[in-house]
Amino acid sequence: MDIVGISTEKVEQISRIKQEPDWMCSFRKQAYAKFCSIAQPLFGPELTIDFDKITYYKPRVSKKVEKDWQKIPEDVRTTFDKLGLPDAERKYLAGIGAQYESEAVYHNMIKELEDKHIIFCDTDTALKKYPEIFKKYFNKLVKYDENKYTALNGAVWSGGTFIYVPPHTKIDRPLQSYFRMNSENMGQFERTLIIVDDDSELHYMEGCTAPTYSTDSLHAAVVEIYVGKNAKCRYTTIQNWSDNVYNLVTKRAIVDENGLMEWIDGNIGSSVNMKYPSCILSGTGANGKCISIAVANKNQIQDTGAKMIHLAPYTTSDIISKSIAANGGEADYRGTVRINKGAHHSVSHIKCDTIIIDKISKSDTIPKNIVENSTSTLNHEATVAKISPDKLFYLMTRGISEERAKELIIMGFIDRFREELPMEYAVELNALLKNYF
Repeated sequence: MDIVGISTEKVEQISRIKQEPDWMCSFRKQAYAKFCSIAQPLFGPELTIDFDKITYYKPRVSKKVEKDWQKIPEDVRTTFDKLGLPDAERKYLAGIGAQYESEAVYHNMIKELEDKHIIFCDTDTALKKYPEIFKKYFNKLVKYDENKYTALNGAVWSGGTFIYVPPHTKIDRPLQSYFRMNSENMGQFERTLIIVDDDSELHYMEGCTAPTYSTDSLHAAVVEIYVGKNAKCRYTTIQNWSDNVYNLVTKRAIVDENGLMEWIDGNIGSSVNMKYPSCILSGTGANGKCISIAVANKNQIQDTGAKMIHLAPYTTSDIISKSIAANGGEADYRGTVRINKGAHHSVSHIKCDTIIIDKISKSDTIPKNIVENSTSTLNHEATVAKISPDKLFYLMTRGISEERAKELIIMGFIDRFREELPMEYAVELNALLKNYF
């Protein structure tokens, strides 16, 4: 049965349905108590969410997580077929997972990954099959009591992705998970936990969609990523939530000596989006990068950015943020870079660019930059512009229509982001943006 509304009893019910160990049930109840006591964030857009109307858990439509695509119920399979998941898996993915509402419904990976002892499964399965490694990393990087929505996720989390890449292991092709909300008033609260051990590499991709309903839905996820010494992790997201979804996500990585964490973050849908992928650069020579786009259309607020915390010497960070505001939408950059006293000889570059398509849209840049030593360097550049009439005129004199000319200018504006995507994702992004304005 669906669990609508939230209480201590309903949190216990979720844990009981999932047949979890006692410590997880206790953790959920602690998180729920904290959720009740924490106020809404004091920054960003105003959030008016009726928590009593949200569906916090919807049982899996199939009996188990399937490895055979044809065994998934037909209506669910049809939904994912339209999104192109089977074709993507066959052509270029090393493994794929699909979550529908609250639970994973499909998970599969090539035999090569199993031979390399890579763990790739949904997070609920990881809790049961790999309890020691799960407990070692779970809730250590993103604490449940950080804000109202990390607490809510801690109380009702379900599904998500768990990946462990052993030392000295490289994956030639990406792993991917796809998250779909398909019901009115639905809440999705996946928990993703990724460990890329020393001298290893991983590229993980995530896609998110939901249909439009007359009432609001809520997506409040938590992502924790551990990047070992000389390791590399790239996390690529293209979210295309409908404009009735509140997307409130906490994503954080901690990077060890000479490691590299790359966030490639595309934000195209949702009513309100608050997301700031973060890197804690804890090892000497660690590197963090975030390249993002945020597109705000009518009745949409994109409050996005990145956070880079330099704790160790000779660390570097790069933030490239591209924002587009149209038809009255609001696209804001909100970011933090902190270079601590002990992070001597560190360097950070921040570049925020915004295009405002019309007179009724708006954008703000809200940075917080702190350097606590005299040997480090931080550069911040921000630009806000409208589509140049001269550029439009030039293109139109070459026989290009005004609509096509605007499209070409926008595509050129986000080139730095698109070139970081696999070809299939770049094509999908182009198609989404063409239909967006």
